[in-house]
Parts: sequence; C-alpha cells; structure tokens
Amino acid sequence: MLDTQKIAVIGLGYVGLPLAVEFGKIRPVIGFDIDQTRIDALRDGRDSTLEVSGDELRKSVHLSFTTDPADLAEANIYIVTVPTPIDAHKRPDLTPLIKASETLGKVLKRGDIVIYESTVYPGATEEDCVPVLERVSGLTFNKDFFAGYSPERINPGDKTHRLPDIRKVTSGSTPEIAEEVDQLYASIIIAGTYKAESIRVAEAAKVIENTQRDLNIALVNELAIIFNKMGIDTESVLKAAGTKWNFLPFRPGLVGGHCIGVDPYYLTHKAEAMGYHPQVILAGRRINDGMGAYVASQLIKAMLKRRLQVDGARVLILGLTFKENCPDLRNTRVVDVVAELRDYGVQVDVHDPWVEPAAAQHEYGIALLETPQFDAYDGVVLAVAHDSYREAGAAVLRSYGRASHVFFDLKSVLSSDESDLRL
Repeated sequence: MLDTQKIAVIGLGYVGLPLAVEFGKIRPVIGFDIDQTRIDALRDGRDSTLEVSGDELRKSVHLSFTTDPADLAEANIYIVTVPTPIDAHKRPDLTPLIKASETLGKVLKRGDIVIYESTVYPGATEEDCVPVLERVSGLTFNKDFFAGYSPERINPGDKTHRLPDIRKVTSGSTPEIAEEVDQLYASIIIAGTYKAESIRVAEAAKVIENTQRDLNIALVNELAIIFNKMGIDTESVLKAAGTKWNFLPFRPGLVGGHCIGVDPYYLTHKAEAMGYHPQVILAGRRINDGMGAYVASQLIKAMLKRRLQVDGARVLILGLTFKENCPDLRNTRVVDVVAELRDYGVQVDVHDPWVEPAAAQHEYGIALLETPQFDAYDGVVLAVAHDSYREAGAAVLRSYGRASHVFFDLKSVLSSDESDLRL
C-alpha cells in the first residue's frame, strides 16, 4: 500500500534532505523548502550542509524539489523536519512547526498521514500541531487524517552513523497507523526500527536522549572547573578514569548545536507548565551555558599572569562551528567566547575552513579570516577540533601567536605540554 503513495518532506536541512534522498531512491518524493536559494542549489546537485553528496542526489531518481506549497497536494504522506529552536528567553519556539502545519492543512486530504520528526516536548504533536491541521483543513483527526512521530537522530558531519545506519523510533496515532509508519521507515533504515507505544512516548524518548548527554557534559564541565582550581589536568583524569569498563567517555567543552543545547529547554518548559520546576536539568543547562564566559575568563587570567596587555590585545579563535568537521553553525557557543573577550576590550579574529564567510556574517555578524597571520596574536584559542587543525599540529597553530602568548586548547587536540591551557 505505502509503495504507491507519494511522500513530501517539509524542510530540507540537515534532517530533511538525507531523509528525502533515501526515500527518493525507491519511491516518489517531493522535497519542499521555503528557501528558493536552497532549492536551486539542490536542483543543481549541491548541498551546502555537506550531508549529501552530488552523487547521492543523482541516485535519488524519484526526488523532485519545490518551493510551491500547491505541489504538496500530490502527496499522501507528509514528513515535517523543520527546526524547533528556542527564543532569547530559552522558551520553545514552535513557529516553524506551526507554519508548516498550516501549510499542510491547506492540502490535506482524507486518508493522509502527517509525520513529525522535529524535536518537541511530549504532547506537542497532538496538542499543538494536530489542532492546526484540523482547523485549516476542516478534517477530523484519526477519522479523516492521521499523525505519526519519528524523532530525527541525524548527527551532522558523521559519515559513519548515517540515516540508514541509525535505528529509528516510530509511532502513530492509531495502532494501524503506527504499523504503517513503522513499515515506511523500515524500507530505508538498515539498522531497523523500534515502534513506540504512543506518539507521546516517542516524543519523550527523543527529548531525553539529548538531555541525558547535556547533563553528562555538564558534569565533566563542572569537574574541569574544579580540577582547574586544583591544578590538575582534566584530560589526564578522564583518561585514567576511562580505564574502568563502565566509565562514560564524555569530555568538557562548549555545548551548542541544534539538539543538546536546545532540547532540555523543551522538556523543562513542559514540566513547568504542569507545575513541576526541574532542578537537575536546569542546573546542567546553567553550567553548560556559562562555559563560554568561563573559557574567556581563564584566557584573560592566563594573559595577565604573563603580563600581557588585555585591553587592545589580539586573540585568534580557531573554529566557529558547533562541532568538528562540519559547516553547521546552529547555536554554536563559540560566539559566547567571542562576545566575552570583546567585552574585555580584546580584538578577536575568527578562522574556520568549514564555514562560508557569508554564513558567519549573516548568522553572527562575524567576518571570518581567510588565513590567520603568523606571529600576530597575544592569545590563540583552539575552539573546534577540525581535522585540519589536528593535522597542522602544534608548531603551526602556535606560530600564530607572538613570542609571548597564551594557547588555550579547549578540545585537548594537542598534548598537555604543547598547550598552555586546557579545559
């Protein structure tokens, strides 16, 4: 039954495009995005996120692209993969999700299925999205149309754990639809699927995956702060502790990206709306959100100890993306370090070979260096562990600094004796 039905994927970013490409290899797929520039590039075989190669796009022979909402009427199954960010006050912003639901409501037909992949709090699909679909379409939920939820598990920049290789959680608004949704994903997911008992269970499973990681990173970040006060190298401690078979290999650092630094706020928002005020989750968030300021303060202290003039000093930041070896700038917390250093009166230059200069300027107002100057900086911060920086090695990376400078290796890329500071 499902093989004859056309799929429409709404939102062609890091999540939606790989999904559309995989389905497009075996069945008709409409890839929809509101960004005409993005659609033009994909039609030309270019993916700016670098998640999908030109060859993979060519192999997805049943995939077409559009910005016209009217084209969506041809589909029977809709998969929504739009962003779910937070606003300036750390509150969930469902605007993209609601707008996508409104767009679908205008083309929804009897028998259609709408599947959401965007990360939300438990209940959002049925309490926030479905009412929009009903209102705009005039159809009745679980009578005329149905819903499903299958949380995305894309790991940007990871060429080993790709969409078909990551087990997929699925769910549906009725037992029959749950089975259909599960079979749909099973057709492209080599690693297999897991059918959750309900949409709310699937939503909750997704949001705690990243909340758990966030808390574990917060723990090692707090340990790093403590060990720094004791004069103990954190990486050395973690390596020693890691010799035990069940020690979890988390490392300290800046916590950004589209998931880990965002998803916990969705869960805590829902909890607070129900009268419960989370403590552990928000404590972890406070620690991780404060790491940018901590990094900047540690660099400034180290510079002062070397009697380097702070006001007017030059500092080079190596890396701007939220993680290594990908161009993803979403919610990168490197910008916190930049902002804090500028508050100290420091002139900050940023270099990142993975980022398009126009994207850095548009998103954060940062003018990227094409090539850093040698012997020019009072401080150098290795913020992102891109392979190109690893391969360059200590001699090259430290040569950007003046004769007297501070080198801060946030990711322990270099050995302890090759850097002045590590988290």
